[in-house]
Amino acid sequence: MDLLTMLNAFFTKFSELINTTLVYSTALIFGALGGIYSERSGVVNIGIEGLMVSGAFASAVGAYYAQEANMGIWSPWIGLLTAMLFALIFALIHAVATISFKANQVISGVVINFLAAGVTLYLVKVLFNGAGQTETLKEVFSKWEIPILSKIPYIGYAFFNAYPTTYIALILVAITYYVLFKTPFGLRLRSVGEHPSAADTVGVKVKRIRYTAVLISGLLGGLGGATITLTTTSAFSHNTISGQGFIAMAAMIFGKWHPVGALGAAVFFGMAQALNNFMRLFEFSKNIPQEFLYMLPYVLTILVLAGAVGRAKAPSALGEPYDPGKR
Repeated sequence: MDLLTMLNAFFTKFSELINTTLVYSTALIFGALGGIYSERSGVVNIGIEGLMVSGAFASAVGAYYAQEANMGIWSPWIGLLTAMLFALIFALIHAVATISFKANQVISGVVINFLAAGVTLYLVKVLFNGAGQTETLKEVFSKWEIPILSKIPYIGYAFFNAYPTTYIALILVAITYYVLFKTPFGLRLRSVGEHPSAADTVGVKVKRIRYTAVLISGLLGGLGGATITLTTTSAFSHNTISGQGFIAMAAMIFGKWHPVGALGAAVFFGMAQALNNFMRLFEFSKNIPQEFLYMLPYVLTILVLAGAVGRAKAPSALGEPYDPGKR
C-alpha cells in the first residue's frame, strides 16, 4: 500500500470519527446548555438526566402516534415538540420546589431523576401493553447534507452531513452566548446567579428570572433526550439515556458554565463515545474487553470532573434559595 492510499484511508476514517462524534455530542450540547441557563441563574439542576429521560420518552411516544396518524416526515418534529413539553412539566416541578418552596436544590434534582425514570417506565407499560420499551419508530431523522459544503473532501462528510438536531444544537450555542452576554435578559439572569440581593434592589424580579431559566433548561433537556431517540435508538427504554444527563452536567462544569466551553467539552465527551465504535474497526481491539470500551466515556467524565471542579468557578449564589427578607 503506497503512502497516498494510506493517507486517504486515514483521513476517511478520521472524517467518519468526527461525524460520529457530532452525533454523540448533540444530546450533550442540549443538556449542557440547559444546565447553563439554570445554574447561571443560581439554581442547581442535577435533574438534567431526568429531563433527558422524559424527553426521550415523550419524543418516542409523540413520534409514534404522529406516525400512526400518517404524518410521515413530520413525525420526528412532532416528537421533538412533545419532548420539550413533557420535560417542561418536570422542570416546572423542580422550579416550584426549589424557588417557591426553597427545597434543597440537589435533593430536588435527584427526585426529578427518580421521578422521570419511574413515570416514563410506567407509562411505557401502560401505552404499549406491558412492553419494556416503545414501538420502534419507522420515521426518524435522517442526515442532511449541506449543498456544496458537504462535497468538500473529508471535511464535508465530517461536518456538513449531520442530523438536523446537530445543526439546531450548534445554532443554540450561538444563541445562548448572545442571550447571556449581549442582552438585558442575560445580564439579569447572570446577576441573580451571582448576587440576587443586589439584583433585587435594582428592580430585577429574581424569582421570575429563575423560573424562566429552569423552564428553559427543561425545554433544552427534553431536546437532548429526544435527539437520542430520534437519531440513534429509534425507541425508548429504561436505558436509553444511561447517564448522558450526568455527562452533560460534566460538560457544563468542564466548560465553566460558558456555552462555547460547554460545546468543546460536549464534543470531547462525544468523541470518547465515538471512539468506542471506532476502535472496534481495528484488529487489536478484539483483545480489549468490551466492558472497558463502554466504560471509557464515564471514566473520562470522572477524571475530568476530578481535575476541573477545583478550578471551575461556579456562579456565586448557586444552590442558595433567595429570601428577600435576608438582604
